[in-house]
Amino acid sequence: MRYIQSEELLEIPEGVKIAIKRRIVTVEGPRGKLSKDLSHLSVSFSKVPSLPNTIKIELFHGVRKSVAALRTVRTLINNLIIGVTKGYLYKMRYVYAHFPINVNVEKKDDGITEVEIRNFIGEKITRRVRMHEGVEVAMSANVKDQLELSGNSLDNVSQSAASIQQICKVRNKDIRKFLDGLYVSERGNIVQD
Repeated sequence: MRYIQSEELLEIPEGVKIAIKRRIVTVEGPRGKLSKDLSHLSVSFSKVPSLPNTIKIELFHGVRKSVAALRTVRTLINNLIIGVTKGYLYKMRYVYAHFPINVNVEKKDDGITEVEIRNFIGEKITRRVRMHEGVEVAMSANVKDQLELSGNSLDNVSQSAASIQQICKVRNKDIRKFLDGLYVSERGNIVQD
């Protein structure tokens, strides 16, 4: 069954500018500028004359899957808006039973941060994870064994946290017993309401 016309409305908060050209969405706010390429989706964007600071996302003659993508587009743009206004903060805790995990944060010459993990389950291997662009990593000042990842892009911050968590996967052992690793303990925003 085809849906003749489907739409979603997205309200733009104060101090945020959105520019859409060829389905490439650019959002500018107090914390910076982010863009997302949505050209693979057949949606159209327009302004609503009766409602100021509102964008209408429309889809004509869509099947069920493409209509479901409409809400996804709205959520992606909303994540960009939250990123340029509040930012994203992920907190990761080290979990170990016997061998303490050593984590070092190094800033490279090209501006990208690299996280170095040593002594994971007593192994001699040094694990290195390059952070995505725009992600800042810092050791927590008041909490022991905690790493804080922050940035404007939700995609980059969450993927960097996932890369750190996945590189510390326990292999060839019972994962119910060996719970060692770095895990995301808290997700939130840099600017609190």
